Amino acid sequence: MTIAFSVVVILAALFMIVTVLLQSSNNKGLGAIAGEVTQNMNKAQAASVDAKLALGTKIAAAVFVVFSLLLWMFS
Repeated sequence: MTIAFSVVVILAALFMIVTVLLQSSNNKGLGAIAGEVTQNMNKAQAASVDAKLALGTKIAAAVFVVFSLLLWMFS
């Protein structure tokens, strides 16, 4: 059971890392370096993508915390 919890924790951590890195920056200084997301998409579509990524990050963080605590309790 601890192996399954460990796999879920690792997958949640990787998913959280990916979703955080894919979110667009609110800082305009970094936009010049990394390129603006809104140049290729309209603002409504970019906001929708950012909202989905933010929700995915929150869900991944919750799964990570819950399964980390369960892993700690059962080990």
